[in-house]
Amino acid sequence: MEDTNKKQKSMKHRIIKIIIAAAIMVTTGVAAMLLGAFGNAGQILGRLRTDGYTILKLTVMVAFLIAILEVIRLILESVSRSPKLKNRTRTIITVTLSLLKYAIVIAGICWGLAIAGVNTGTIFAGVGIVALIVGFGAESLVSDLVTGAFILFENQYNVGDIVELDGFRGTVDSIGIRTTGIRDAGGNLKIVNNSDIKNIVNRSEHGSVAISTVGISYKLSLEEVEKKIPAILEKIKDRNADVFTGAVVYLGVEDLADSCVLLKFKAEVDEKNIFAGRRLLNRELKVCFDESGIEIAYPQLDLHMKQ
Repeated sequence: MEDTNKKQKSMKHRIIKIIIAAAIMVTTGVAAMLLGAFGNAGQILGRLRTDGYTILKLTVMVAFLIAILEVIRLILESVSRSPKLKNRTRTIITVTLSLLKYAIVIAGICWGLAIAGVNTGTIFAGVGIVALIVGFGAESLVSDLVTGAFILFENQYNVGDIVELDGFRGTVDSIGIRTTGIRDAGGNLKIVNNSDIKNIVNRSEHGSVAISTVGISYKLSLEEVEKKIPAILEKIKDRNADVFTGAVVYLGVEDLADSCVLLKFKAEVDEKNIFAGRRLLNRELKVCFDESGIEIAYPQLDLHMKQ
């Protein structure tokens, strides 16, 4: 029901925008006819050069701009792959590349019109009206651009950061002036408009914690087990210093369950290792408990039969 209402409201907003844009288009069109502006357009079109030499120059110009873009793109992407590069620098590189694409397209259009003999100054004189019409029809585009600028300047997240957005968890793959790309552990790339990024969680801001709970038998002496735990945790930390960034800590008795006493442990890890760290901690605790003779409990059922 809520989705239907949202779709209806969205459709109403679109219709209103179309009506406003159409009204402006008709008004400005009538004004242009009364002022004789369309006569100037006819003169501009009449001056277009379409000979073979002009077409050749246009082809060379387009090839030149594409070559420039490709060279710069390859250089920036090569630099961004450096493992020593900070995430903030990678972010600036991706945004620069995104801006560069738009800039080269705009420059190519202006350059091409000049080669074709069009007076670009006359065209730019009407940009104000065109911008007004486009502004109503492309509100989401403007919103994406503005939000992208705020994301960049406020340093909310950077390329390489691990984020979570609407239940989708992944690494920021790219940040553009319109969209942000997030790639999950399976390699799936989610493209999100910047204006749609709300309540995002940046998990790379602080270290993460891998949690493990292990159940021991009620038959064991809890005090004796706790005496062995410090040595076990130190051994686990020494063997896995590349994964566990801080000490492995025993938090205490988590619960007195039906078939076991639950002990809780934690280890500091990087966010990128949060799942691998948890699996590794579980494994190491099992191995070390077996080596120390600490029985890990399993569900048991006692049966009492009457004679």
